[in-house]
Amino acid sequence: MTTDRGTVWKYETVRPPREATMEEASDPKELLNEYGQEGWEFVSTIEYTGGGTKYLVFKQPADGGGDE
Repeated sequence: MTTDRGTVWKYETVRPPREATMEEASDPKELLNEYGQEGWEFVSTIEYTGGGTKYLVFKQPADGGGDE
């Protein structure tokens, strides 16, 4: 979807996969590829206060493919 201002985006946030201790994130490559195949683009991370990734942030055009 585009407007006079440009593309309209929708966003998705996902907690990164965790190791068995639940303290360390594991490699998110599989998750990133899964969302990429659904048309989502990785944008950024949201960090915990004091460090560590709390959420991965993805975006896609509001009229883009993929499941919500």
